[in-house]
Amino acid sequence: MPAVTVSGTATADPARLPVGRPTPARQVRWPWRTALAALGGLAVYLAFPAHDLSALAVAGPAALALAVRGQRVRAGLWLGLVLGLVTMVPLLSWSGVYVGSFPWLALAVTEALYFALLGGATALTSRLPGWPVWAAALWVAQEALRGRWPLGGFPWGRLGFSQAEGPFTAFAAYGGVPLVGFAVALTGTLLAAAVVRARAVGEGRGARPVLRAAAVPLVAALAVPAVGGLAWLPLAGSSLTEGGPTRTVAVIQGNVPRAGLDFNAQRRAVLDNHAAETIRLADAVAAGDAAQPDLVIWPENSSDIDPYTNADAARVISRAAAAIDAPILVGAVVQGPGELISNTGIVWDPVTGPGETYVKRHPVPLAEYVPARPFFRFFSPLVDRVTDFAHGTEVGTLDIGGARVGDVICFEIAYDGLVSDVVDDGAGMIVVQTNNATFGYTDETEQQLAMSRLRAVEFGRTVVVAATSGVSAIVAPDGTLVHRSELFTADSFVEPIAQRDQRTVAERLGAAPEWLLTAIGVGAVLAALTTGRARRRAR
Repeated sequence: MPAVTVSGTATADPARLPVGRPTPARQVRWPWRTALAALGGLAVYLAFPAHDLSALAVAGPAALALAVRGQRVRAGLWLGLVLGLVTMVPLLSWSGVYVGSFPWLALAVTEALYFALLGGATALTSRLPGWPVWAAALWVAQEALRGRWPLGGFPWGRLGFSQAEGPFTAFAAYGGVPLVGFAVALTGTLLAAAVVRARAVGEGRGARPVLRAAAVPLVAALAVPAVGGLAWLPLAGSSLTEGGPTRTVAVIQGNVPRAGLDFNAQRRAVLDNHAAETIRLADAVAAGDAAQPDLVIWPENSSDIDPYTNADAARVISRAAAAIDAPILVGAVVQGPGELISNTGIVWDPVTGPGETYVKRHPVPLAEYVPARPFFRFFSPLVDRVTDFAHGTEVGTLDIGGARVGDVICFEIAYDGLVSDVVDDGAGMIVVQTNNATFGYTDETEQQLAMSRLRAVEFGRTVVVAATSGVSAIVAPDGTLVHRSELFTADSFVEPIAQRDQRTVAERLGAAPEWLLTAIGVGAVLAALTTGRARRRAR
């Protein structure tokens, strides 16, 4: 084939260009590829609360797969980074509301770097047969890495967490959040494959050949949510009182004096608010307007005054427990061990006082402890406002009022292993003690609530969320919201909740689906590298 002449300039014979090297035409397409990746990132962001356009989540993997198709790894790195930034910068904007833009942007950029790796790996595997499957598996691999490393990881923004309701939700009961994310990503990459095949037919051949070419991946893409819909049928309608003996549970949201980092400047006011709301509920019980609870749930930080060392705080809690005549799970900040403090759930009996405890196992880096403090102080003096919390070592299963409760605190709901541990240890219901007052009226609260809804489906358990300032909620085992409070209002609600012991497929499999899908993605990368080396040797 002769050299091609464009505007009087001879260029290389396309057939003789080295395999994998971008042609001039590909370089011209960079702007639209970048724009496509950005649109994919925007779609993923809009899929999450509070926008709740969950169907748009499939557009993220589809856009990335199309953008990196046939590109070199370095182009994939860039395109993945663009998608990650457009997703994570707005999604995590709540993290900078009261501490400034630098911590927010640093966190968002760090998270986006994982998407860059995803883009590079997707580009590398885009020439392999079956590439839509490998691309979807790589989304799971990226989230597995991001949720574990460094410092225990930060799994916020996983695709599965955007699917609190919809045709993909049921996959949580069979393979957890990783399987939900894989189903979303696979639907997107199959749609991308349909576009690729339709374009390959070429223009000018009519609609029928184009549709015929795209039919197989398009039907496969539609089949994934259809399977999710069928999987939902045995889960739908699971009520609070089905599946085991019931215990009547009260949730208390006492509210805080004000939002922001200084919400706890009036620590006694926060404690008094929760005690007062509990006593108000006790009056309603006495008047016959509310059921007598077997146990009461207070949120994280409901007593930032250590009730072990402060007799006045202990009296306030004991008075509330005696009034409601039920044990209270109190969220407290406790001094010790040593110079550390502990974010602790304490079972407070109306007669015997404090009993079993759970210490938060995964304190938040740079918020509840500071690793390498001198290094991070270089970037922000705010790190010196952080007092280091202890890392708990025991699983958070507690016996309260005849119920076996699985306690996770705040962001722990995002970590698969921490939640599965309490269910594996016999929890008949899951409790999330949380304090979102720091984040004001941002989307953080709704994003966290969506995680609780996925966990309910994943483990077939009712999830009770108790928040200082909202949103508190009771989530049925099928993920539906039975009760929810509003932000920055005092509230309480009481419901009978079955203490379930059934095991979902997801609980039985544990982390196996995530490891398997990750292995598939990594295996595809290795196969692509091997193929590439073989081609270079052949030349």
